[in-house]
Amino acid sequence: MGLKLFLKGNLMNRRFSFCIILLNVLGLIAATLVYWGCGDVSPKPNVLSDKPEKPQQAKLVKLKTNMGDIVIALEEKAAPVTAANFLRYVEEGFYDGIVFHRVIAGFMIQTGGFDQDLSARQPHEPVVNEYKISNTRATVAMAKKGGNPDSATSQFFINVSDNSKNLDNQNGGFTVFAKVVKGMDVVDKIAAVKTTIKTATNRGRKFSMRDVPADSVVIKSAKVVHDN
Repeated sequence: MGLKLFLKGNLMNRRFSFCIILLNVLGLIAATLVYWGCGDVSPKPNVLSDKPEKPQQAKLVKLKTNMGDIVIALEEKAAPVTAANFLRYVEEGFYDGIVFHRVIAGFMIQTGGFDQDLSARQPHEPVVNEYKISNTRATVAMAKKGGNPDSATSQFFINVSDNSKNLDNQNGGFTVFAKVVKGMDVVDKIAAVKTTIKTATNRGRKFSMRDVPADSVVIKSAKVVHDN
């Protein structure tokens, strides 16, 4: 009887010891898996947040003229200061009722400075030059004073031809801040109008101005739009 109890107790002790060893082994395996990353339970990144952001659509401005509409898309990334300066004038209504005062066929059409009677409108302070984009056909760039790259204010022009060889290499390069996305046919019509010499005024001073359209080409309004 005593021998049977001894054997039975001994067997139970062996089984208990085996279970302890087995648990220790399993624990060691689990720890190893976690260490090597197999059992990593850290939170996974949000897949949606890892996707690249959709490119922001360029701001559009519609120039409504008496010869048709021209829509331009701003290059805010390439010329942030210049684009913001232009939008400031647009939002203030500065360009409403202004004329294209300088038109040269095969070159460019310029506006942003004079009323229909060719009296100059007074702009804000000049902005820094931000030349990065070439003055190719359909680009819109700031006009400025000769010999002073940082003198652009309100006047701008639309390139009718590829003027990069000329305008990219003088006066620090002319800052392109937008591109025509609709209405280039209107631009070409304006570029083809008859021009003459007229008298303009700026702060009471009179002076002759060349390449002025014989019949006024007027920007009736300039407004930010959401589609072209």
